[in-house]
Amino acid sequence: MQYEDLPPSWNTFDLETFSKDKKLWDYQQDAVKNAIKVLWKYYEDFIDYHKNEKVVANKDRKARFLEWYKDNGLNQEDDLDIKLDKRKRNIYKLLMEYSDDFPQENGKISYEHFINRMCFWMATGSGKSLVIIKLIQILIQLIERGEIPPYDILILTHRDDLIEQLKNHVREFNGANENQIILKELKEYPEVKREPSLFGTTVFYYRSDNLSDEQKEKIIDFKNYDNEGKWYVFLDEAHKGDREDSKRQHIYSILSRNGFLFNSSATFVDPRDIVTCAYEFNLSSFVNAGYGKHISILKQEIRAFRDEEDYSREEKQKIVLKSLILLTYVKKFYEDIKNIRADLYHKPLLLTLVNSVNTEDADLKLFFRELKKIGQGAVDEEVFRKAIDDLVTELKEEPHFMFEEDRTIKIDEAELKNINKDDILNYVYNSSTNGEIEVLVRQSDRKELAFKLKTSDRPFALIKIGDISGWLKEELAGYEVQERFEDESYFENLNKEESEINILMGSRSFYEGWDSNRPNVINFINIGMGEDAKKFILQSVGRGVRIQPIKTRERGYCSFTMQVK
Repeated sequence: MQYEDLPPSWNTFDLETFSKDKKLWDYQQDAVKNAIKVLWKYYEDFIDYHKNEKVVANKDRKARFLEWYKDNGLNQEDDLDIKLDKRKRNIYKLLMEYSDDFPQENGKISYEHFINRMCFWMATGSGKSLVIIKLIQILIQLIERGEIPPYDILILTHRDDLIEQLKNHVREFNGANENQIILKELKEYPEVKREPSLFGTTVFYYRSDNLSDEQKEKIIDFKNYDNEGKWYVFLDEAHKGDREDSKRQHIYSILSRNGFLFNSSATFVDPRDIVTCAYEFNLSSFVNAGYGKHISILKQEIRAFRDEEDYSREEKQKIVLKSLILLTYVKKFYEDIKNIRADLYHKPLLLTLVNSVNTEDADLKLFFRELKKIGQGAVDEEVFRKAIDDLVTELKEEPHFMFEEDRTIKIDEAELKNINKDDILNYVYNSSTNGEIEVLVRQSDRKELAFKLKTSDRPFALIKIGDISGWLKEELAGYEVQERFEDESYFENLNKEESEINILMGSRSFYEGWDSNRPNVINFINIGMGEDAKKFILQSVGRGVRIQPIKTRERGYCSFTMQVK
């Protein structure tokens, strides 16, 4: 189907404008166009929606939708059906309560009853949140034009910082649009329905992991807000968990059973999501289209930090040195580029993601201890040279970039070989001489710790974790601690040109809801051993591919990652 061939009431939208400072990229507009085409097919081509129609019309639409899928190549219906298991009592009981909408046959529920959905498989950094808000604007306009039912809209995401990010985007959107989006927490639903807003359209939001079939302090019973399943539900990375067993996945489908479900993520693996994918712009597509950095996963394994491995201190130091050497290598070129034109490249950053933070020999502690020794100058010359030789040996073979078989890494071998310990002090530690590490804390922030050498007046590293109190009491006991009076967060200022932070360390807590084009080197320590970790690595690598294009150009830059196999 061609978007341009749709009836005028379906294709006369401003798809480009988002706010005063933002316009949607071509691929984001394509995602919205595909969504509109799906809605047209569902609400007009199959059975034309009309006001006050009976619920049976929507059931007929679902049946026709599934047949349309089959006519266009779907041959996995049996695999997509929801299998019922009485041993999984909670899920079985939940679905049986809605047997009129989800009738069972031969111990399963046909996927036909769940097919009123579309998914957006879009890379981290591709602007999924902007697409969601733009699509909500389109839904509101389609409702006003009488083309789709006037159902309420609900956005579900799984962390507070992602909700804050949503609020910021909506504020930005409202600043440039007459039709305002008014965000209200789902708990406020009864009050809003009694007194609807006169100045815009209310869109509800909530933490997806706080939605259940029971009521507690923060946990809410979705049945109190069911509204006969007449919801347009947007999931923003809210599909986490075992698809077959997760009660919440079924709750989302129940809430939208007579409406529509929109699911956005960078990491879809379930066939039910992939089959209903309305737009695919995942990490490989994102990079190949030139919107992100080139990615290479190096063979440098960080095995020295694994619990069951018995590696020497020198091996641990060599691993840390390799990442500092790579960062120094990139920063030397950054300095040259900056002298040509300041906005041609971002300030490079090393990102180290770890599995453990607070245990006795946590990955983060082991990595930090090596940073400390290198800053003090306690570096074995032989270990340093071996670290460079290992990198040169691999990189001069011109390994391929991920997703880009026709592109390979090309290095300046002489430049890499000539890097010395003073270069690392200068480019990484922001110092000309070795020194002891000093800790910088901010009373109003219990989630970040900054570090500098006493021989420098500029911080070089930052730890971002859930709570720093354990570190201050144990790992940093005996260190000189400076309390900062400025109330500015180093983490929140990472993207500013004046940021002096060269190393960011932390766990999984900040890999989403955080926008930066700065990461050039990423370490994964003791991450990558299970299915959940694979999703995490894809998400966090996506954090490292962002670029800030200069006008009329979208060019990829290079990033390196090192991880445990």
